[in-house]
Amino acid sequence: MVSLRKKLTNIVKTAFEEFGYESQFGEVTFSDRPDLSQFQCNGAFACGKSIRTNPVQVAKMIVEKIPSKGVFKEISIAGAGFINFILEDSFIAKHVLEMSQDENLGITKTNKPQKILLDYGGPNVGKPLHIGHLRTAIIGESLKRMAKALGHEVIGDIHLGDWGLQMGMIIVELERQHQEWVYFDESFAGPYPEESPINYEDFESTYPIASKRAKEDPEIMEKSRRATKDLQMGRPGYLALWRHFVKVSSEALKKSYDNLFVHFDLWLGESDVQDLIPSMVESLKKGGYTYESDGALVIGVKKPEDDYEVPPFMVYKSDGSSLYSTTDLATILQRKKDFEPDSIWYVVDLRQSMHFLQVFRCAYKTGIVDGKTELLYLGFGTMNGKDGKPYKTRDGGVMQLDDLIQMVEKTALERIEQEKIGVDYSEEEKKRISHYVGIAALKYGDLMNHRTKDYVFDMDRFLSFEGRTGAYLLYSIVRMKSILRKAKEQGLEKGTICEATDSIERDLQLKLSEFSDALNRGFEEKAPNNICDYVYNLAADFNRFYHEHRILTQENQDIQKSWLALLSYTHDVMEKCLDILGIRAPERL
Repeated sequence: MVSLRKKLTNIVKTAFEEFGYESQFGEVTFSDRPDLSQFQCNGAFACGKSIRTNPVQVAKMIVEKIPSKGVFKEISIAGAGFINFILEDSFIAKHVLEMSQDENLGITKTNKPQKILLDYGGPNVGKPLHIGHLRTAIIGESLKRMAKALGHEVIGDIHLGDWGLQMGMIIVELERQHQEWVYFDESFAGPYPEESPINYEDFESTYPIASKRAKEDPEIMEKSRRATKDLQMGRPGYLALWRHFVKVSSEALKKSYDNLFVHFDLWLGESDVQDLIPSMVESLKKGGYTYESDGALVIGVKKPEDDYEVPPFMVYKSDGSSLYSTTDLATILQRKKDFEPDSIWYVVDLRQSMHFLQVFRCAYKTGIVDGKTELLYLGFGTMNGKDGKPYKTRDGGVMQLDDLIQMVEKTALERIEQEKIGVDYSEEEKKRISHYVGIAALKYGDLMNHRTKDYVFDMDRFLSFEGRTGAYLLYSIVRMKSILRKAKEQGLEKGTICEATDSIERDLQLKLSEFSDALNRGFEEKAPNNICDYVYNLAADFNRFYHEHRILTQENQDIQKSWLALLSYTHDVMEKCLDILGIRAPERL
């Protein structure tokens, strides 16, 4: 359905068009001075400048053409031709009622749905998830849900790092520890065991040892490189062992991501495109795109207008081995072939910006994708400690993601007990609630910041039940659930949303009317913080309404029914917002 702001824009645009002015001047926005008006239009100022006419005169002409009956309670002109609007309460209520009856909660769905392939996650097989994997997972998940809510088809791909040097390091270390395994016997004809010889805990502890030994001993590093190449060339024993690696690691990764309420549609990795690389490289050579530089095969991607250094895209290293840049290019080729997406989004650390600039330019230059396919790099900043540096453990190491989740859950449970919440709840329910509160605190504390910004991780602040926090949002929606549950127990019925009884109720209705605009703005900017801002303000408006209105004891039944309908819709919108952020709410606190 059409949003309230869009309805007003259509009215004002028509007024501009009647004078022969461009309709774009009629864009209506939410007022940046809510003490003066609810909506505003600044187009008369720009229009006046473009036609060399006093903007105030243009504004007066436009105002005279706007039909105000039943829509506008007051239209005024301020400053240099800025038009301010205050709506009739009945018009606001009617629109919010239509939103509440809409199957999409009033969301304006796109009329040009896209197929979007979203690359986020990017963990390496053999390495545990650490705190650096947090932002890509929760930002990517939120963007995916946001796009789906607007009617786009979205495919989320974890893009596993399952084919690199770490595989060779682990193979070499396991061979040192277990020379008797058949995987290392080149004369063994198979079949290889179906069960993995190591579990995830063994696997997780092996990589740090393998990495340390390889970095300290050039001979072991060279042996690891050879093992990696042998794996990639198809050595049977290594391939069989590698399949165990991927299976064991993927199962553990899924559990970790489930704890974050993050879910991927595809579990493809670098290995899935290896068969495409030889023919792709041959095609690049035949097309005249490649040249040699210090023994390496590269493609120039620098443009004449660049005022900064853009190194060439490297296809093969001087030893003939491929890089993850080659794999990324082949992955674009695969995605184009298998899914024909309109757009491919990459949610990756900002420090990878040059890499993706090279990959994207190479993809367009070589025709792997055409101009109709959008390649979009969505970089993000770092999560820092209070010292302003990337967040570390107390001993200065990189914190594992599972440890971070356990830490916030433990602190959430302590905070719940301090607040004397659920003193009579079972231990199982307390644990479940602490998980919801901890994840909400972690996610909202991250997503409330624009994705490109660094931010400080402050667990005490994030877990507060007051202020702009995930815990506050959960407390607010649980309050809504409680009122609705009690109303049902008392046999009270919802009616239809009616005209506001006071300014506080009107503010809540107006905030609800902004839902679709906030969602569309978040999608356009690829920034979940828009939803974070909106849902916090919605919760704040609801809590003001709750404190000033005794919903369950209201004597006027018509008003009570209207309030229950308003509350029910507020709950639905808030729950949808939390779902888009990847946050779940308990039934009670």
